[in-house]
Amino acid sequence: MLVRPAEPTDAAAMLAIYRPIVEQTVISFELVAPSLDEFAARVRKYLDGWACLVAEHDGDLVGYAYGASHRERAAYGWSTETSAYVHPDARRMGVGTRLYQDLFAALAERGYCNAYAGITLPNEASVALHRSVGFRDIGRFPTIGWKFGAWHDVGWFHRNLRAGPPPGA
Repeated sequence: MLVRPAEPTDAAAMLAIYRPIVEQTVISFELVAPSLDEFAARVRKYLDGWACLVAEHDGDLVGYAYGASHRERAAYGWSTETSAYVHPDARRMGVGTRLYQDLFAALAERGYCNAYAGITLPNEASVALHRSVGFRDIGRFPTIGWKFGAWHDVGWFHRNLRAGPPPGA
């Protein structure tokens, strides 16, 4: 498996993984999948401010992970919200774990201190992945998202990336 920085040209393959998640599950709270142009713009944004990685297996893109803004206010600047998505055919092969390990290293190198993840509950596979890479449960937002005619809870998880901002930051 090759893990590398994403490129905007990866957006179509990444969106092919993400679109069914939007359209068929409550894992994402988006109600309509983004267009290819919108998704490519997201990839560029993640690359410009945080990090975005893809995993390839035998030349096929099988997963991606990224860091993005946790909140807009300046004091949150050393924290990032992370997500990872893996193609259904590549699940339980260590793709998510490897993506997250490499993502955490890239984010820490850029000075980020904390990673947060919001997981629609129940989702035992995602909770298990996040716990296995060092996230710990920190809370739950009950009935926060309305999708497919029902309310859904989101569990929040935290992982430390580094002790503090870079010197002089």
